[in-house]
Amino acid sequence: MEHEDQEAQKPLLATAAGSSGDGCRGAASAASSSSIAAVVASTAVAVAGSFEFGISVGYSSPSQPGIMRDLDLSLAEYSVFGSILTIGAMLGAIVSGTVADRVGRRCAMAISDLLCILGYLLITFSQNFWWLDIGRFSTGCGIGLLSYVVPVYISEITPKNLRGGFATVNQFMICCGASLAYVLGTFITWRTLAIIGVAPCLLQLVGLLVTPESPRWLARFGYPGEFEAALQKLRGKGTDISDEAAEIKDFTEQFQHLPKSKMLDLFQKDYIHAVTVGVGLMVLQQFGGVNAICFYASEIFVSAGFSSGSTGMLAMVAVQIPMTGLGVVLMDKSGRRPLLMVSAAGTCLGCLLVGLSFLAKEDHWGKDLNILLALAGILIFSGSFSLGMGGIPWVIMSEIFPINMKGAAGSLVTLVSWLGSWIVSYAFNFLLVWNSYGTFFIFATICGLTVVFVERLVPETKGRTLEEIQASMNSSLTGPFHK
Repeated sequence: MEHEDQEAQKPLLATAAGSSGDGCRGAASAASSSSIAAVVASTAVAVAGSFEFGISVGYSSPSQPGIMRDLDLSLAEYSVFGSILTIGAMLGAIVSGTVADRVGRRCAMAISDLLCILGYLLITFSQNFWWLDIGRFSTGCGIGLLSYVVPVYISEITPKNLRGGFATVNQFMICCGASLAYVLGTFITWRTLAIIGVAPCLLQLVGLLVTPESPRWLARFGYPGEFEAALQKLRGKGTDISDEAAEIKDFTEQFQHLPKSKMLDLFQKDYIHAVTVGVGLMVLQQFGGVNAICFYASEIFVSAGFSSGSTGMLAMVAVQIPMTGLGVVLMDKSGRRPLLMVSAAGTCLGCLLVGLSFLAKEDHWGKDLNILLALAGILIFSGSFSLGMGGIPWVIMSEIFPINMKGAAGSLVTLVSWLGSWIVSYAFNFLLVWNSYGTFFIFATICGLTVVFVERLVPETKGRTLEEIQASMNSSLTGPFHK
């Protein structure tokens, strides 16, 4: 721990060898600014995909009345349209790790953009539900791939001192995209909203032309010249990258002698801790009830006694964005574990309050109490989830798996996340009919178990290089990385 604290306190960027005096301080400052600017620009390009992700998730809710009216769809047909996004995302998740490893992080994002553009164009010009569903499925495949490659790319290009905050911008942009889709959908037609969904993809495609590839991917797949050029571009022209480059090279070389990884290899002793943490966080994230509350918040407000769900939904948007922003700020200050435990405890409280609101309604405690408990519960849940549980599991997933297993592990973890999302979304209405308050008490229990899981199993990754994190979780690695 003392070593980690010392590492975290080191300057973000090393100055060039042999520098001294005021002139060199100015050069170091310029190099630092150059580095931060390069990382910020590259991250901005990557999270355009996160914004697209958010728009796609938020698209179906405000578009429902217009699509059903214009294309004469039944509720069942529209339900297929809404849910097929998740099916496409699961398919995208299955191949996400393989695609990102085979063609690189940048090309994987470009493929995602093309799938999303195709999907939204099909939706925009569709005249029947077949083209509508094919378009939605294509968009789902794109965001399934994006949900893996964006956090991985960000974690691989950022310095350890800033990695957590930068990686959490992924969740912040998802939240912004979903909020924008919900707000704009109340004012514009569903076809116009679909055209807007193309814009982030086009911006990202243009940005990818000048964005450097992940240095760690280049090192892993044998591009030594490009690897150092990409790392130098990200760290600034005046920065000495020799130590960081040597660390990445040495760590990568340890995996060159290992056989090509397969999905079953993840369950070997060397990787089981990382797999348990990655999969466990995604299971707990999804089965804590987030999609039940996000997808059906309007219905929950009405069921709890609101005359309309619109007020509550707008309140959710108002809470989610600033709380996600707060999480970005705190990520590299407080660390992953404390923020995760506070976030999970908050979601537990939120679910308890929503459950109590349904219990109050069933036992006739008073309508005002129902409404107060439901509003407080959903806002506390949304704010707490946005603070940590929404983004940190993806940050940790991008940090804990070594480069030789990252493709297979990323596919598994992303698939688990989307499968859990589909299960909860599909089962929620049935659970609500079975026992409304009991459903939320179950969610609260799972959120409470998340606190225990994080305390017992999740490592703190703040202020550590990816190589240090991965070596500490892999018993087969020895030498300077194993700490």
